[in-house]
This record gives sequence, C-alpha cells and structure tokens, in this order.
Amino acid sequence: MTIKISLAQFTFKLGEVDKNLSIAIEAIKKAAAIGSDLILLPELWASGYDLKNWRKYASPIDQGIFSSMKSLAQKNKIAIGGSLLELGQDKAFNTFLLTGKNGDTLGIYRKIHRFRLLEEEKWLNAGDRLVLAATPWGDIGLAICYDLRFPEMFRPYAVAGSRLVLIVAEWPERRISHWSKLLQARAIENQIFIAGVNKVGESLGVQLGGRSAIIDPWGVPIIEGDKQEGLLTAEINLLETEKARRTIPVFIDRRPEAYRFEGDELNRNKSY
Repeated sequence: MTIKISLAQFTFKLGEVDKNLSIAIEAIKKAAAIGSDLILLPELWASGYDLKNWRKYASPIDQGIFSSMKSLAQKNKIAIGGSLLELGQDKAFNTFLLTGKNGDTLGIYRKIHRFRLLEEEKWLNAGDRLVLAATPWGDIGLAICYDLRFPEMFRPYAVAGSRLVLIVAEWPERRISHWSKLLQARAIENQIFIAGVNKVGESLGVQLGGRSAIIDPWGVPIIEGDKQEGLLTAEINLLETEKARRTIPVFIDRRPEAYRFEGDELNRNKSY
C-alpha cells in the first residue's frame, strides 16, 4: 500500500491571501504533474499568523478558501491537506482540512493545543477531539504544529490502526531542532510514518525553520528539507509499519491498565 506525498515548503505572506493562493496553486500543479497522491501545505497557509484580524480571513468549512481548496483538489486530481482559519462564533478555529482528489472531504481536524507564546487562546477556539481521516490509503491521523509536543495525542492514532500521521506547521528556526527530534520521536514510539510540512521565510519578525520531512516507523528521515523553498516528494509503503511492529512488538507488550495512579496511593517508594 503506497502513497506518494509532496510537502510544499514555501514562504506564504502574512495576510496576502490572493498571493498565497497563487503560490499554493503552483505547488499543487507541480505535485500533480509528478504523480503525487497528496500534497501538504503549511499551517495557516492562506493568511499566515495574522490572528488578531482573523475575521478578515475566516470562513465556514464549506465556503471561502475551504471551497477553493476542494476545487483545486478536484481540478488537479490530487488530495490536499492544510490548515485554514474556520469561522467560529466568537473566535476562529485553526482547522486542518484533508480533501480527496475528487474534492471530497476526507477529514476535518480543529487544533486542540493552542500555543500560548503566540497568544493563540485570544483568537482561536480549541478543538476537542482527535480525527482519523478515512482515505484510500487507510485511516490517517491529523495534527497541527504545537500538537507535536503532546505524545499522548499520537498514541491513540496508532492504537486505532493509523499507519500515517500528517502534521502542518509554522515552526520557528530557533527551535527547529525540537521539530526534527519530535517528528522522529513520534514516529519511533508509535511505529508509524510521520509526514510534517513546515513553512520557511519570515512571519511577524520570526524566521521559520523549514526542515519538512517524512519519517519512517524506525525514525529515519526518508526525505528532509533545509531552510530553502521547494517541493519535497517521496513515496512510502505504509505496510512498513507492520514490519516494525513485528520486529519490536511494542503494542503487544503495552499494559495500559498499569499506567495510572489509584486515588491517593501514588506508589512512591521513599526508601531505596
């Protein structure tokens, strides 16, 4: 079971939706031309992190830039994933839409973990559930940027049978080593493929780090970018997850019933 994935590691301009859409269209066309099944666009690729002006960019999930994304998928016969601002009642959602090659909706995930260093809680509602997207390549987990720091979010995806998790991000260059290491950690501990796309260039005075990558279930990068713009593409065989799990049977040896404290008994051994 193979899937060819392209990661669109580009600079998207703050608040310039039309220009950013043009950049995305070119990347989508290139990915389709080389036979990719799926292209990932970075977090908030249409507007960037202009969160205080979210009302200018946010739209319902079936309208605006979301509809444009579905139309592009249908026109180019390629699945597309990326996050956009979704209209909420008093705030926006940072929403990852995964659409199929026919423009059908495969998955809608709203970012659960809001990044306090960017005051996301002021402008964004928090999502409240994980999403497994039902796709032609099996169930695929979805995540956005800061989610990567929460390992408890990724284990349920693996336990539910997902062989691949997709992550879209705007991760800063100054912490790019964390991005790379966490992508590998999430892949190793869950014995799954991780595909993460990150923006490059500058946003709000911060340099974004790139280093988009596809990581195999052993934690080995199949393809990895640097800080330059470009389209990174690799084909993966999702059945490699089974081979990893047979070799080191982590999921057979799990004991979730033991992973808890009971009441006030914290099982502390104070004498050694």
